[in-house]
Amino acid sequence: MILARSPLRITLGGGGTDLASYYEKQNGFLISAAINKYVYILINKTFDKSLVLKYSQLEKVSQIEDLRHPIVKEALKMLKLEKEPLEICSMADIPAGTGLGSSGTFTTCLLKALHGYKGDFIGTRQLAEEACDIEINRLGEPIGKQDQYISAFGGISCMEIDKSGYVDVMPLQISSETLYNLEDNLILFFTGYSHAAGNILCEQDSKSREDDDNMIKNLDVVKQLGLDSRKAIESGKLDKFADILNEHWKYKKQRSSKMSNPQINEWYEYALKNGAIGGKLIGAGGGGFLMFYTRDKVKLRRIFNELGLEEVRFRFEMEGAKLI
Repeated sequence: MILARSPLRITLGGGGTDLASYYEKQNGFLISAAINKYVYILINKTFDKSLVLKYSQLEKVSQIEDLRHPIVKEALKMLKLEKEPLEICSMADIPAGTGLGSSGTFTTCLLKALHGYKGDFIGTRQLAEEACDIEINRLGEPIGKQDQYISAFGGISCMEIDKSGYVDVMPLQISSETLYNLEDNLILFFTGYSHAAGNILCEQDSKSREDDDNMIKNLDVVKQLGLDSRKAIESGKLDKFADILNEHWKYKKQRSSKMSNPQINEWYEYALKNGAIGGKLIGAGGGGFLMFYTRDKVKLRRIFNELGLEEVRFRFEMEGAKLI
């Protein structure tokens, strides 16, 4: 029996510049942080020669062509396990469609488990690239490389993506004191809305490929805000980082009318009036988690609990995908 886990993530800057439609023109940059919320994959060999898949649904088939789950199907093909009688179970601390990179994390974790089942050693970069290959190249999803890389590497990482698609992963140069302050002052609230990231990212991807001037300029600014966030965090100026989050959110909302809604906007403004210094919606947009930076978590926690929004408490995770 093989059990693997991979961490979910939050984005601290530059989100959206990791799509090929942008970085192939301008290069990408972002800051991503793994958190201690995970996707788990368990693999066991079956005795009745069937292929059993348990996730939010149950599939039991005799041949891989009958599998409905596209990621699992492609992963089994990639690793030449099409005829292997396996039971694959997935579980997650946070449901899909909430902006924490669950799809990329699932793919990374699945590949880590399958390589473990085969007894293969796989390097961290290879693991991330295989996950990207499945989702972006084989399945044609309009997504970036952030989720797969941060799930594989873990930690708080800066990612520079050149025009060829090569991702240079560098740990954020942050002092222990700043790290603890950042961790202590960030807070996540679930909006109650879930979303399909591809619907929003498809619009961004399409406009970028068409060289839409407004979209490219927007992402140029977002990339610069990511670089500014790096400077602010590494120099310990976390209030400055929080101000940049506000700017990031303004530009993020401009990319799509589906990015937010009146209720999310109302919650956001309410948070700023009650102790939040800055914040944004995590992920592609449309729902998921609101993240705020505040020096008064107790007040913000109480107010949002009264509004009925659930807080998800987290710490940063310095390890990436691993076998347990």
